[in-house]
Amino acid sequence: MGAVTTADRAPKQDRSRATRLRLLEAAVACLAEHGWAGSTVSVVAERAGVSRGAAQHHFPTREDLFTAAVEYVAEQRSTALRALPAQDRASVVAALVDLYTGPLFRAALHLWVAASNEPQLGGRVTELEARVGRETHRIAVELLDADESRPGVRETIQGLLDMARGLGLANLLTDDGARRERVVAQWTVLVEGALKSGKSSPSGSSGKSSPSGV
Repeated sequence: MGAVTTADRAPKQDRSRATRLRLLEAAVACLAEHGWAGSTVSVVAERAGVSRGAAQHHFPTREDLFTAAVEYVAEQRSTALRALPAQDRASVVAALVDLYTGPLFRAALHLWVAASNEPQLGGRVTELEARVGRETHRIAVELLDADESRPGVRETIQGLLDMARGLGLANLLTDDGARRERVVAQWTVLVEGALKSGKSSPSGSSGKSSPSGV
């Protein structure tokens, strides 16, 4: 009798989970590289190294596949956030910006665009982005050791995250690393000053909430 291979020993459900994971990772990569229009089930299946039939076994429709990809991207972004180490504030600011300019955020952006035109995705994307946004803010507060009971500190952190998101959007068109470094360096100074002094925000306004909200 021949030797039993690892594949033979692996339970069927484990192989099924592995195939599902490859499809989700491929879907995210396709979204980041090709956008919604170029991310068909066939393209994703080919990238994942599985047949179209196998892909449709796990995700019968394109909407099923990318709805699951929405959840996967949200989970991966949350995992990346939770993995950020406690370090000096300059490193925290840089790490937050890196998260917003990386492939996971790029994939999330394409999901947002798709969701604006695909009713099957819209509600799910909105729900998950709200959750990720709340978690991002909470983790940023913890990593920056910020006291949000002080006037303007909450607005300063939200401004930092808005800035990082804006850099992520700009990064879709061109990777201007030198400019981004200068912006991040300046924001680090502003964040340090606001968190030490309790002043309201980088704009220098007194401790009142921003009119645009958080």
